[in-house]
Amino acid sequence: MKVGILGAGMIVHDLLTFIHQVEGVELTAICALPEEKEKIEDMAKEHHITSTYVNYDEMLKDEQVEVVYIAVNNHLHYEMSMKALKAHKHVICEKPFTSNVAELEELNAVAKAEHLLLLEAISTQYLPNVLKMKELLSKVGNVKIVSANYSQYSSRYNAFKEGKILPAFDVNKSGGALMDLNIYNIHLLVALFGEPQHVEYQANIEKGIDTSGIITLDYGTFKAVLIGAKDCKAPIMTSIQGDQGCLVLDTPANNTSRFKLLKNDKSEYDYDEQHGQHRMYFEFVEFVKIFEQKDFDRAQEMMKKSLIAMKIATLARKSAGVEFPADQR
Repeated sequence: MKVGILGAGMIVHDLLTFIHQVEGVELTAICALPEEKEKIEDMAKEHHITSTYVNYDEMLKDEQVEVVYIAVNNHLHYEMSMKALKAHKHVICEKPFTSNVAELEELNAVAKAEHLLLLEAISTQYLPNVLKMKELLSKVGNVKIVSANYSQYSSRYNAFKEGKILPAFDVNKSGGALMDLNIYNIHLLVALFGEPQHVEYQANIEKGIDTSGIITLDYGTFKAVLIGAKDCKAPIMTSIQGDQGCLVLDTPANNTSRFKLLKNDKSEYDYDEQHGQHRMYFEFVEFVKIFEQKDFDRAQEMMKKSLIAMKIATLARKSAGVEFPADQR
């Protein structure tokens, strides 16, 4: 799988810490803004990336690039994914997949028509510990309440309060606490339980963007509360409460590096199926399998989860009155 990287931000640096451990991945190109030319040349040299570009259209002409990994600001995900698909490249796009569910539906239609793979780089859906949690759901009995809190004070919030709007807090760039942090909680619920019956979002809104908020999901037989915050912090904690026990994790939903099963009889069990491996490793191992086997059925299986998550995010955001420019297209 010959990969061209679009972007040079924090998530790309994260990717480069483990990607060489993934068999079947060859980094053939990296593209960023002209002002980042020196930066990506240094990255390319250090990580044995064949080519560098400061023009995306030029990278898309590179026949050595089979798959484009898109890691730019949220509001550009749709546009850059569409360009790659129209250049007949397979696409792996960072979360959140798009600004709203309509954009994702359109991308998916194009990918299907062109017989191309379109995948969301969302670690939560692929983590062995999340899959183990799903396997153990029966151990807690009938689920009654789910609570997930991913609150992490952002240093960018200091700048935001002073009037400097960075992408994470920019409504024009599809930012906000929901799209940055709570999206992981959403994906965890989708991985474990699928689509809810009802979605609502109560948010703290400043300058048109949600700096924190609470999503409530009604699954009929149980209710869920998802908290995401960038303007305050709290211990990160998720609990899945049933009438026979509880699953508890104290790490973020995009990592889930360990969790416990607490039974009503006071017995406790510790689990860790990931053994310290980087959280993004598992998704890329799966992406290589999907690519090598051209497993479009598996890709669509994961797309269904992405579509549900993006539908939840869109409904939630609109219920709180947060509108992105992409919503007007």
